Amino acid sequence: MNGTNNITRRLAYAVFCFGLTVGLGGCRHRPQLAPLPPVMSPVALEDIPEPDNLPMVEIPQIKLPPVPVATNAKPKRERKKPAPKPVTPEPVQVASAAPPPEETAIGALTAGGEASPQTKQEAADLIASSEKRLNALSAQKAEEEKAQVSKVKNFLKDAQEALKSGDAEGAKTLATKAKLLLDDLEK
Repeated sequence: MNGTNNITRRLAYAVFCFGLTVGLGGCRHRPQLAPLPPVMSPVALEDIPEPDNLPMVEIPQIKLPPVPVATNAKPKRERKKPAPKPVTPEPVQVASAAPPPEETAIGALTAGGEASPQTKQEAADLIASSEKRLNALSAQKAEEEKAQVSKVKNFLKDAQEALKSGDAEGAKTLATKAKLLLDDLEK
Protein backbone atom coordinates (compact mmCIF):
# COMPACT_ATOMS: atom_id res chain seq x y z
CA MET A 1 0.00 0.00 0.00
CA ASN A 2 2.89 2.31 0.79
CA GLY A 3 4.32 1.93 -2.70
CA THR A 4 1.02 2.87 -4.32
CA ASN A 5 0.81 5.95 -2.10
CA ASN A 6 4.32 6.97 -3.19
CA ILE A 7 3.38 6.58 -6.84
CA THR A 8 0.23 8.61 -6.30
CA ARG A 9 2.19 11.33 -4.55
CA ARG A 10 4.81 11.41 -7.30
CA LEU A 11 2.12 11.61 -9.96
CA ALA A 12 0.28 14.41 -8.12
CA TYR A 13 3.55 16.31 -7.68
CA ALA A 14 4.39 15.94 -11.37
CA VAL A 15 0.92 17.18 -12.39
CA PHE A 16 1.23 20.11 -9.95
CA CYS A 17 4.67 21.07 -11.32
CA PHE A 18 3.42 20.82 -14.90
CA GLY A 19 0.40 23.01 -14.12
CA LEU A 20 2.58 25.52 -12.33
CA THR A 21 4.99 25.64 -15.27
CA VAL A 22 2.18 26.15 -17.78
CA GLY A 23 0.42 28.70 -15.58
CA LEU A 24 3.50 30.81 -14.94
CA GLY A 25 4.73 30.55 -18.52
CA GLY A 26 1.93 32.70 -19.90
CA CYS A 27 0.16 32.30 -23.16
CA ARG A 28 2.42 32.14 -26.17
CA HIS A 29 -0.46 32.69 -28.58
CA ARG A 30 -1.33 36.20 -27.43
CA PRO A 31 1.12 38.67 -28.96
CA GLN A 32 2.63 41.20 -26.60
CA LEU A 33 2.06 44.65 -28.02
CA ALA A 34 4.58 47.36 -27.37
CA PRO A 35 3.06 50.30 -25.45
CA LEU A 36 2.44 53.46 -27.43
CA PRO A 37 4.66 56.42 -26.63
CA PRO A 38 2.99 58.93 -24.32
CA VAL A 39 1.52 62.11 -25.88
CA MET A 40 3.44 65.10 -24.55
CA SER A 41 1.49 67.96 -26.12
CA PRO A 42 -2.30 68.34 -26.44
CA VAL A 43 -3.79 67.56 -29.83
CA ALA A 44 -6.73 69.51 -31.25
CA LEU A 45 -9.72 67.33 -32.13
CA GLU A 46 -11.49 68.00 -35.39
CA ASP A 47 -15.24 67.87 -35.88
CA ILE A 48 -16.30 65.60 -38.71
CA PRO A 49 -19.38 66.94 -40.52
CA GLU A 50 -22.24 64.54 -41.09
CA PRO A 51 -23.29 64.04 -44.73
CA ASP A 52 -26.52 65.78 -45.77
CA ASN A 53 -28.33 63.07 -47.65
CA LEU A 54 -27.94 59.64 -46.07
CA PRO A 55 -29.93 56.81 -47.68
CA MET A 56 -32.68 55.27 -45.56
CA VAL A 57 -32.12 51.59 -44.92
CA GLU A 58 -35.03 49.43 -43.85
CA ILE A 59 -34.30 46.58 -41.49
CA PRO A 60 -36.33 43.49 -42.37
CA GLN A 61 -38.19 41.77 -39.54
CA ILE A 62 -36.64 38.39 -38.82
CA LYS A 63 -38.66 35.76 -37.02
CA LEU A 64 -36.46 33.69 -34.78
CA PRO A 65 -37.46 30.23 -33.58
CA PRO A 66 -38.52 30.05 -29.95
CA VAL A 67 -35.67 29.53 -27.51
CA PRO A 68 -35.94 26.21 -25.65
CA VAL A 69 -36.07 26.56 -21.88
CA ALA A 70 -33.28 24.77 -20.02
CA THR A 71 -34.31 22.04 -17.62
CA ASN A 72 -32.38 20.13 -15.03
CA ALA A 73 -32.56 16.95 -17.08
CA LYS A 74 -29.27 15.83 -18.55
CA PRO A 75 -29.14 15.03 -22.27
CA LYS A 76 -28.93 11.36 -23.05
CA ARG A 77 -25.71 10.23 -24.63
CA GLU A 78 -25.55 7.57 -27.22
CA ARG A 79 -23.33 4.76 -26.15
CA LYS A 80 -20.88 3.31 -28.58
CA LYS A 81 -21.25 -0.38 -29.09
CA PRO A 82 -18.08 -2.28 -28.22
CA ALA A 83 -16.36 -4.11 -31.01
CA PRO A 84 -17.10 -7.83 -31.03
CA LYS A 85 -14.42 -9.74 -29.20
CA PRO A 86 -12.89 -12.84 -30.73
CA VAL A 87 -14.02 -16.02 -29.04
CA THR A 88 -11.21 -17.64 -27.09
CA PRO A 89 -11.38 -20.74 -24.92
CA GLU A 90 -11.56 -19.88 -21.24
CA PRO A 91 -8.33 -20.67 -19.39
CA VAL A 92 -8.34 -23.00 -16.43
CA GLN A 93 -8.52 -20.99 -13.24
CA VAL A 94 -5.57 -21.36 -10.92
CA ALA A 95 -5.61 -20.10 -7.35
CA SER A 96 -3.29 -17.13 -7.01
CA ALA A 97 -2.61 -14.26 -4.68
CA ALA A 98 -3.94 -11.69 -7.15
CA PRO A 99 -4.89 -8.34 -5.66
CA PRO A 100 -8.57 -7.34 -5.61
CA PRO A 101 -9.92 -5.55 -8.72
CA GLU A 102 -9.83 -2.10 -7.09
CA GLU A 103 -6.07 -2.37 -6.74
CA THR A 104 -5.55 -3.36 -10.37
CA ALA A 105 -7.73 -0.54 -11.72
CA ILE A 106 -4.58 1.61 -11.97
CA GLY A 107 -3.27 -0.81 -14.57
CA ALA A 108 -6.11 -0.56 -17.08
CA LEU A 109 -5.11 -0.83 -20.72
CA THR A 110 -5.43 2.12 -23.07
CA ALA A 111 -7.61 2.24 -26.15
CA GLY A 112 -4.56 1.44 -28.22
CA GLY A 113 -4.00 2.45 -31.79
CA GLU A 114 -1.10 2.35 -34.19
CA ALA A 115 2.10 2.49 -32.19
CA SER A 116 5.52 3.17 -33.59
CA PRO A 117 8.10 0.39 -33.63
CA GLN A 118 10.17 2.52 -31.26
CA THR A 119 7.37 2.53 -28.68
CA LYS A 120 6.96 -1.23 -29.01
CA GLN A 121 10.70 -1.72 -28.51
CA GLU A 122 10.79 0.61 -25.50
CA ALA A 123 7.88 -1.26 -23.92
CA ALA A 124 9.54 -4.64 -24.54
CA ASP A 125 12.86 -3.39 -23.11
CA LEU A 126 11.12 -1.96 -20.05
CA ILE A 127 9.28 -5.22 -19.43
CA ALA A 128 12.46 -7.27 -19.82
CA SER A 129 14.51 -5.07 -17.50
CA SER A 130 11.75 -5.06 -14.86
CA GLU A 131 11.45 -8.86 -14.99
CA LYS A 132 15.22 -9.16 -14.63
CA ARG A 133 15.18 -6.84 -11.59
CA LEU A 134 12.24 -8.73 -10.07
CA ASN A 135 14.05 -12.06 -10.42
CA ALA A 136 17.16 -10.53 -8.84
CA LEU A 137 15.30 -9.66 -5.61
CA SER A 138 16.36 -11.70 -2.62
CA ALA A 139 13.92 -14.34 -1.41
CA GLN A 140 13.72 -12.64 1.99
CA LYS A 141 12.84 -9.27 0.43
CA ALA A 142 10.27 -10.90 -1.87
CA GLU A 143 8.65 -12.63 1.12
CA GLU A 144 8.57 -9.44 3.20
CA GLU A 145 6.97 -7.42 0.40
CA LYS A 146 4.75 -10.18 -0.96
CA ALA A 147 1.82 -7.88 -1.83
CA GLN A 148 3.96 -5.39 -3.72
CA VAL A 149 5.83 -8.14 -5.57
CA SER A 150 2.45 -9.55 -6.59
CA LYS A 151 1.40 -6.14 -7.94
CA VAL A 152 4.63 -5.86 -9.93
CA LYS A 153 4.07 -9.32 -11.41
CA ASN A 154 0.49 -8.42 -12.36
CA PHE A 155 1.60 -5.19 -14.03
CA LEU A 156 4.27 -7.04 -15.99
CA LYS A 157 1.81 -9.78 -17.01
CA ASP A 158 -0.73 -7.16 -18.15
CA ALA A 159 2.03 -5.27 -19.99
CA GLN A 160 3.00 -8.46 -21.86
CA GLU A 161 -0.63 -9.05 -22.83
CA ALA A 162 -1.01 -5.45 -23.98
CA LEU A 163 2.14 -5.72 -26.09
CA LYS A 164 0.90 -8.96 -27.68
CA SER A 165 -2.46 -7.37 -28.49
CA GLY A 166 -0.73 -4.42 -30.19
CA ASP A 167 -1.27 -1.81 -27.45
CA ALA A 168 2.32 -0.60 -27.12
CA GLU A 169 1.37 2.59 -25.25
CA GLY A 170 -0.63 0.61 -22.68
CA ALA A 171 2.19 -1.90 -22.34
CA LYS A 172 4.71 0.88 -21.81
CA THR A 173 2.48 2.52 -19.17
CA LEU A 174 2.00 -0.74 -17.28
CA ALA A 175 5.71 -1.58 -17.46
CA THR A 176 6.53 1.90 -16.13
CA LYS A 177 4.20 1.32 -13.18
CA ALA A 178 5.91 -1.98 -12.47
CA LYS A 179 9.31 -0.24 -12.65
CA LEU A 180 8.21 2.43 -10.15
CA LEU A 181 6.97 -0.23 -7.73
CA LEU A 182 10.27 -2.06 -8.11
CA ASP A 183 12.12 1.17 -7.34
CA ASP A 184 10.19 1.42 -4.08
CA LEU A 185 10.89 -2.24 -3.30
CA GLU A 186 14.63 -1.87 -3.73
CA LYS A 187 14.93 1.09 -1.36
